[in-house]
Amino acid sequence: MKIAVSSQGPSAGDPFDQRFARAPYLLVYDTQSETWSSFDNTENREAQSGAGIGAATKVAELGASVVVTGRVGPKAEQALGAAGITVFLASADTAEGALQQYIDSK
Repeated sequence: MKIAVSSQGPSAGDPFDQRFARAPYLLVYDTQSETWSSFDNTENREAQSGAGIGAATKVAELGASVVVTGRVGPKAEQALGAAGITVFLASADTAEGALQQYIDSK
């Protein structure tokens, strides 16, 4: 399974970003290989409109089935739901900490 986490930086130890669509980075954790991948979210973050839909589309393209973030706008929530992606709301200091909150909640 792949889990996308909103982050302020490109690594798991960087600060967790409460914003989904406007986060500087989307990190993807692969539970099978136990590895992280980093994706720059500048295109969506700087968009005048459609940031949520763009970020949701990117997460779907990356194959994530879960998004861990602090808040999701209504359009992003709708796009994620349509793609079958679950949203988990977290509050943590780091991206890795937010992922751990999701894992602990299961």
